[in-house]
Amino acid sequence: MQIRFADARPAGDYALAIPAAGTRRPGLDALGSSKAAVEAALGRARFEGESAALVEYFLESDNGRRLLVVGTGAEASPADAAEKLGGAVVGKLLTSGETQAVIDLTGHDYDADAAARVALAAALRAWRYDRYRTRLKDKQKPTLAGVMIVGGGAGAAERYATRYAGVVEGVALTRELVTEPANIIYPESFVERVQDSLKGLGVEIQVLGRDEMAKLGMGALLGVAQGSVREPKMLVMKWNGGKNGETPVVFIGKGVTFDTGGISIKPAQNMEAMKWDMGGAGAVAGAIKALASRKAKANVIGVCGLVENMPDGNAQRPGDVVTTMSGQTVEVINTDAEGRLVLCDAMTWAQKQFKPKVMIDLATLTGAMVITLGHEYAGIFSNDDGLAGDLVKASDSSGDKLWRQPMGEAYDRLIDSPIADMKNVGPREAGSITAAQFLKRYVDDGVKWAHLDIAGMAWSDKPSPTYDKGATGYGVRLLDKYIADTVEA
Repeated sequence: MQIRFADARPAGDYALAIPAAGTRRPGLDALGSSKAAVEAALGRARFEGESAALVEYFLESDNGRRLLVVGTGAEASPADAAEKLGGAVVGKLLTSGETQAVIDLTGHDYDADAAARVALAAALRAWRYDRYRTRLKDKQKPTLAGVMIVGGGAGAAERYATRYAGVVEGVALTRELVTEPANIIYPESFVERVQDSLKGLGVEIQVLGRDEMAKLGMGALLGVAQGSVREPKMLVMKWNGGKNGETPVVFIGKGVTFDTGGISIKPAQNMEAMKWDMGGAGAVAGAIKALASRKAKANVIGVCGLVENMPDGNAQRPGDVVTTMSGQTVEVINTDAEGRLVLCDAMTWAQKQFKPKVMIDLATLTGAMVITLGHEYAGIFSNDDGLAGDLVKASDSSGDKLWRQPMGEAYDRLIDSPIADMKNVGPREAGSITAAQFLKRYVDDGVKWAHLDIAGMAWSDKPSPTYDKGATGYGVRLLDKYIADTVEA
C-alpha cells in the first residue's frame, strides 16, 4: 500500500476519514452544507467519539463521497489514538471498492510522530496473504491502494520513512513466515525465505546444519529434529549498525516449523495451528529486518533454532536422556515440550560465540501461558529487574503487550530429575514458570536474560487495529522499540 503525506486535502476521488476525539470534531467544520446532516447522522448512531467507533456517511453535496468519522477516545494517548484511527480506516475500506483514502488530522493535536503512527497502523492493517486463495470473489479482493495523511505538522513523512516504514517491512516478513503452511516453510525454506528478504540490507548470514550442530554437541535440539526428514538448521543474522566492537544484544527465536508433539502426539483437533509454532523465530527474523531496514544504530544478532517435531520411527522417545551443548543432561519426559530443548542449545551457542550482556528469547512455548494471560499479553520472565522493566516499557508503547511472571527456587526444584540434571517438564501446575526455569539453567553468569512466552499472541482469531485475523507479527515492534529506547537512546 502506498503511504503519502500532505498539508491539505487533495482534489479527486477518495474516501475521507476524520477523527473525533470524544465530542471534539473539528473535521466537520470543513464539510460546509453537509455538516448538519452528518451531525444528525452521528446523533442517530449514538456516536460519542469513543475509541475505534466508526460512522459511515455519503456526502450528497460532494458527489456521494464516502465519509468515515472515527472515534479516537477523549482520553486516549496520541499514539493509541493514532493507531486506532489508521487501523480502523483501513479495516473498513480495504475491500470496500474505494482505491484511495484521505485521513484528515486538521484541528487535532497530532505531531509528526503521531501522524506517522496513523500511517504505520494503516500499513500494518492493510497486510494480507492471499497467495493460496484462487477463487476470491471481486467483493472479497482488496481495492484500497493508497492512504494519504493530511496534517500532523512538518516532518511526518520523514518520521514515517526513517522510523516506521522498516518496521512495517519487518512485521510483514514475520506474518508471512507464520502464515505459510508447514509444507512450504520448514527449516531449510525458512532460511531461504529470510535470506531472500534480507538481501541488500547489510545483514550477515550464517547457517549451521545438522553436522555442524552435532559436532558442537547440540543433543537437545537434534533430539527434537531426529524424527523428521527435514534437516534442522540454525539461522544466525548479524546486524552491525552500532559501534565497532560494541557487545551485541542477542535475540533467540524458537523455530519449530511444525509441531505434532512427536511421540507425545497432540490431539488431531486444531493441530494445523502448529504451523505457527515458529512464531518466535519469525519475530526474531522480522525484528532484524526492521532494524536493518531503518539502519538502527545498534549491534544486534538474531539466532533461530529451526526444527520440525515429528513422530517418526526414529523420533525421540519419552524417557530418553539427551546431553545439551552446555554439558547438562535432560530427561525428556514429554516430547511435546520440545521448544525449550531447541532454545537451550541455541542459547548456549549464542553465549559462547558472542558473549552478550543481554539475551532475549521469544517462543510460542506453553499452552499454560494462554490459560494465564489469554490473548491480551505475552508473559515475560527475567533474571534482571532492569531488563524486565525496559521490555515492559517498550511493550506499553509498541502495542506488543507484556506481563511479568514470577520465578524462584521452589519452581526450579519442580524440574529436578532422579536420573539426569533436569526434566524437560514439571507438574501440570505452573507450566509456563517451570519452562522458564528450565531455560534459566542455560543462562551464563552475568548475562541479563528475558524469556518471552508469546504462545497466545503469535496468531489471532479476531482482528485488531493493526492486524486482521491470522498472524499478528507479535514481537517485531517490541524488540525494535526496546533497541530504540535502550541501545540507540
